[in-house]
Amino acid sequence: MTSASTIPAPTGGRPRKGGVVTWACAPGFPPAVIFPFTPAERMGTRNILEFQALMYRTLYYFGSDGTPNVDYTQSIGEPPEWSEDGLTVTVTIKPWKWSSGETVSADNVLFWVNLMKVKGARYGEYVPGYFPDNLTSYGKLAEDKVFFTFDKVYSKHWVLHNQLSTITPLPKSWDRTEAGPANASGDLADVEAVYDYLMAQQGDIVDEGNAHRTKWADSPIWSVVSGPWRLKSYTLEGIVTFVPNEHYSGPNKPHLDEFRQVPTFSDEEQYKMLQAGPDSEHGIQVGYLPLSFATEPAVDPVVGGPNPLAEHYTMYPQTAFCIRYISLNYNNPTVVGKMFAQTYLRQALQSVLDQDTAVRDIYQGYAYRQNGPVPMYPKTDYVSPRQREGAWPLPFDPQHAKELLEANGWDTSQTPAVCVRPGTGPGEAGEGIPAGTELTILMRYVEGRPALTRVMEGFRDAAARAGIELRLQEVYGSVLVAEDAPCKATEETPCLWEMCCWNGGWAYHHPTGEILFSTGAGGNFGFYSDPKADELIERTVTSDDLDVLYEYQDYIAEQVPVIFTPNFPIRLFEVANSLRGFGPVNPYGMINPENWYYADQD
Repeated sequence: MTSASTIPAPTGGRPRKGGVVTWACAPGFPPAVIFPFTPAERMGTRNILEFQALMYRTLYYFGSDGTPNVDYTQSIGEPPEWSEDGLTVTVTIKPWKWSSGETVSADNVLFWVNLMKVKGARYGEYVPGYFPDNLTSYGKLAEDKVFFTFDKVYSKHWVLHNQLSTITPLPKSWDRTEAGPANASGDLADVEAVYDYLMAQQGDIVDEGNAHRTKWADSPIWSVVSGPWRLKSYTLEGIVTFVPNEHYSGPNKPHLDEFRQVPTFSDEEQYKMLQAGPDSEHGIQVGYLPLSFATEPAVDPVVGGPNPLAEHYTMYPQTAFCIRYISLNYNNPTVVGKMFAQTYLRQALQSVLDQDTAVRDIYQGYAYRQNGPVPMYPKTDYVSPRQREGAWPLPFDPQHAKELLEANGWDTSQTPAVCVRPGTGPGEAGEGIPAGTELTILMRYVEGRPALTRVMEGFRDAAARAGIELRLQEVYGSVLVAEDAPCKATEETPCLWEMCCWNGGWAYHHPTGEILFSTGAGGNFGFYSDPKADELIERTVTSDDLDVLYEYQDYIAEQVPVIFTPNFPIRLFEVANSLRGFGPVNPYGMINPENWYYADQD
């Protein structure tokens, strides 16, 4: 596996205690959720990896050295130990301390697992049938030791990377209701009430105002942390300030006095802040170069190209182990949901998205095409041979898309095309698509990102050539992901969104597909369901045979349950030249401001 970043960090000088670093958030995406049991509609880098993980450490920590591996030094759990029959794994918990003085314990781990057992449907990484449903038993062996016995032998690599990785130990002080202490760590009967209490302390997860967020820093719940940082304040204006957790037990205790996150509303605003320099009145020490402002092409997306801000900043491309895509809402109760159920129509949509032109002309070589569900970078042997080169299976070809539609009952002599052969037989449009249906789809995407807007406009224009009308709508990012969320149609939630692009996707630990494409999975935002996909996914989690992984991903690439879009670094970080300790960049999207420091010159 390759490093996520090969950019040399500025060197020289001894770490100096103190100082403030200000970080500019991505436009439209300030932190929105503090309770780390995060629902699917709020899963994302800005909430989990750049906010919650600073305060609440996961059982296992990944990617600290720039490669997609476990970092046991920064993990609360010791390396897992397996029984001879391969069914039971035992985890010893290090004697780290919560900021309250409480020792991290087996009960803290079981608290989380019990939450998943009862409230898994409200956790974004829960997959029905997998952890903890695939356990025949679990429990405490000692105050610092837990065990999990699985229902069959799974891949040990998969269990560590995709099952145990979901656990975030929670302190005993959170195990309570309004009435007082509870026992959700030991009694499933208490879980529902404890969850409701913690969600009430969190506040409305959809509300985009900051009033409820201003209460987090002083909360007796959220102020108990295990990570290197604790929240000092969250202002009405959306400015987030962290200070060091003086009781942090792990390595790399913070050098800085404060770490601040400030909201931004567009790429243009971000770029102007960087142009002003890190020492300006409202200067930022860590931001990102919007791809639309790159002045010269990149030769390699991992290394990047010339930095237009090099006078004050060093560029670090954050090439994450992720995929990017457009979600489709299979649960839409209108004819649109019926259209998405048709494989030929999804293949037509993929065929009118011109990834290669976007990579070259819009993203200037910082991006790369994504053919299927396994990340192309950092380079690994996980990508199937058919997808490593070229554009297999669905290159940009509007004429092919047009032919697919015509062969399946659509008159494409006009845009939008019209269904002229309804029915479920050969050459017919498919179940639930009546004669006269127009092929028109609402495509909502995050505002404030000029490069994405250009991609969407090209997508719309090419789709029109094939007879597909895409109606584009820009939406503020945090609102978009809250409104176009996983849903089932009811009177209260009509579930009418159609296609959604938040300019992101999913970062993997191990790129099997259970979290995104299994029936009912928490990350399966559009509710895609396919028995063969479920069967192939099940094989990937019980075997380390790469051919099994290849078969799964090639099937998904041809089925296109989502529309795969060009992939590119999460951010082209711009880091003040005076700041040290930033690299290497974490390939999963996590950040480590506890490693950053200003230097005393020798």
